[in-house]
Formats: sequence, C-alpha cells, structure tokens
Amino acid sequence: MRRVLLVALLLLAGVAAQGQRTEKTRLLLIMDCSNSMWDHWQSNSKIKVTQQVLLSFLDSISRQHDVDVALRVFGHLNKDQFGTRLEVPFGSDNIYQLQSKIKTLVPQGGCTAAAALTDALSDFPATGSSRNLILIITDGMDDCDAEICDVARQVQLSGVVVQTFVLGIGGGAFSHASCAGSVFPVVNEEDFSKTLYDIFRLSGHKAKVVLNMVDATGDLYETEHPVAFYDHRTGVIRHSTIYSVDSKLKPDTLLMDPLVTYDMAVFTHPPLRREAMQFSIDRPNNVDITVSEGTLKVQYSGQRPQWQQTNVDVIVRRASSGERVAAQEVGETGQYLAGRYDVEVQTLPVTTLRGVEVRGNAATELSVPMPGMLVLSKPKGITTGAIFRLRDGQVEFATDLNPSTAGERLLLQPGQYELVLHPQNATKYDKVQTRRFVIESSQTTKIQF
Repeated sequence: MRRVLLVALLLLAGVAAQGQRTEKTRLLLIMDCSNSMWDHWQSNSKIKVTQQVLLSFLDSISRQHDVDVALRVFGHLNKDQFGTRLEVPFGSDNIYQLQSKIKTLVPQGGCTAAAALTDALSDFPATGSSRNLILIITDGMDDCDAEICDVARQVQLSGVVVQTFVLGIGGGAFSHASCAGSVFPVVNEEDFSKTLYDIFRLSGHKAKVVLNMVDATGDLYETEHPVAFYDHRTGVIRHSTIYSVDSKLKPDTLLMDPLVTYDMAVFTHPPLRREAMQFSIDRPNNVDITVSEGTLKVQYSGQRPQWQQTNVDVIVRRASSGERVAAQEVGETGQYLAGRYDVEVQTLPVTTLRGVEVRGNAATELSVPMPGMLVLSKPKGITTGAIFRLRDGQVEFATDLNPSTAGERLLLQPGQYELVLHPQNATKYDKVQTRRFVIESSQTTKIQF
C-alpha cells in the first residue's frame, strides 16, 4: 500500500507541474458493488483494494478547489437484487462524506451498470460551466445489462458529459466495455492507482494540435476547408472548425481533449479521413495531410441559342463505388481530390461521362452539346405521355410529359426521339399516338397534334 501512495504523490506532483486547470471539473465515480467484488485480488478482495485506492485518491485531491466529485453505486442496495443510487452528490466540501460512504459499501447485488449510467445524467448540476466526466470502476461487464451500449451513446449525445471512462480491475471480461467508455484495464494495485491519476491529470488540460495541410508539391495548402472531429468510439461529433492559415502562412492551433480518441474528416470533395488519433499534452501534435486537388468544369459546346438558358445540375460520383461526392452546375468550377469520377449532367436525357480523371493542380474541362428546344402542342383533352431518345436501335427514356398542360417547352439533347401520347379516356392501344422527330443543337423543333 505504501508503494501505491508513493505513486499517487509522484503523479500529483506531475499534475502541479502541468499548471492549473482552466475550468471546474466534475468527476462522477460510478462504483461496482456486485457480488463478484468480494473475489480475492492482489492483497485483498477487489472491494477492499478499490476502497483503499479511492480513499487515497480523495485525500490527494481534497485541496483541489476546482474539482468536484460525486459517488453513484450499483449492486449494493439489496442482496441478489439490482439497484443503483447517488450516494454522495456533487459539492465543494464533500470529501469526508465521500470517504465515509466508500468505507461502508458492502457488495451484495447484481450488475446494473446501464441503469447507473442512465441515472448519471441527472447527477450533474445544471448550473455552472464545467467539464463533466464519468468514471465507472468495475471488475467486469459481461454480466451487465445488454443495453449498456445504447445507454452510453445517449449519454454522449446528451452533451452533458464530456467523456466516460471504464476502469476495469482484476482482469475481468470487458467485451461490452469499449462501447460504454474509454477502457483502462488494470492488472495490479499500483496500476490501479496510476491509471486513476493519469485520467485525473489529463482531464484538466488541453492538447495543442496543428493541422499541416500541403498540396501535392509540398507547398502549404491555403484553401479553407471545414474540419470535424468525432469520438472514435461513439461516432459523436466533438469539435468542428475551419482549416485556415494566418497572414504569416502559419496553420492555426487547435485545443483538443487528450482523453478522447478522435476520427477526423476534412471536407474536401470527397472528404479526407483519419481515424483513431490520440493527442498528448506533453508534446506538440502535428497532423500532416496532403491534399492533391484539381478543378472540374462542365460547359456547353456549340452555338448559343436565342432562348434563355436554365441552370442544369452536375452530379459527381466516385467512379469506383458510385457514391455521390458533390453537385455543381453547368458552367461552374468545382474542386475535387485527384482521382476518377463519373459525372452526371442532368440534361434530358441525362448525360453520363464515366471515368473522368481529375489531376492534382490541374484543370479538367468537359463539354456536352448545347440542347435544342421542343415546342409541343398537345391534342385536346388530358393526355399522358413520354419522350424517348432512339440510339443504336435502343430507346432511352428522356422524360414524362405533364398531363395537366396543353403545351410544353422542353430542352433536349441533340438526337432522334420518339414521342408517345395516350389520351386519358382511351381504353385501346390503337388510340396511342406516336411521333418521331429530331432535335438539333440550339435549334427549335415544333410538333402540333
């Protein structure tokens, strides 16, 4: 036990050397008092070792006025039953009360970690600014409630709790624990104490992170892009910003939580991703990213028509998967990562350009024919119909007709077409009317029934 106390004192000296906390920290201890905590471990039973470590820990932080601690316990209320209760609420001068309660805890129930985690949200005061942390101390979670993962995610989505940790003692099974919080397995008493103080030490500090974005030639990337950081374990958004450089061409410095493992997305087209990143408070954290981008532009070829042109969307997809990357308009320039894309121009019918290559620091320009216009006057009465383009002996659907209008003006790509009309009251196929016609670029074609 003396070695445990020595480790604690050395770690607290490290906390002081790191500087003062910038805001209040509220730490909720959730303690396992299920029957298995009576099992022998190290110098005593698991419950006795846990009590000794926690009592020493509370002694050492008793003078930390910017830290509040509360205690919730599960498995201690009734023999062989499930139950959880907030035994000591948050308070500025409750260390003696916490220690007194911890000394008297007697394991006698089942494991109700999910219920304890659910109730924990209401344990944090609604007033005052603070970093709210939950530390679950348990000897195994395989026998706990199956819904622990769903509960843990709701805790993270609530925005009340910054981070949840699971301190697993005694080499128990923790197959469910990774979804409940960042897991810290401990194999002996010294490791128990050290891990507890490591979490406490990190909770009061921020890690400095610099995004170093360069282009394919190694030059500093100056284009702004949104950046998002997600909790690697839960997928919940933790931080978002805009990548930028200052007037001296230096990237901005981000302040990140060193206790969180992050996934990062830089919202280029398509996004660049990094997974499972951890940041240290003891050294600079540089995230180096190479952004090889080129431009893509689609425009019409041919003579400009007399009529007013409408905006036409261009959808860009990954050539490998068909995943939608972005949308722009004909005549607009978009930026994309170097790679191959399928480009869908929303003409009538749709024009698809497959396997288009975008190169880094290069401009890719594509063209589609200028459309022609069809001016259609329909027969009297409500008529449904469709237009097909004829190509290589096949028909390609272009568009449906609007049954509620007597005339339509449609911009169609050059080619040969077939028009099919069906009067609303017609019951026989011989009442269907067809008409073939040709559309020329920038020219008007009129059809009247």
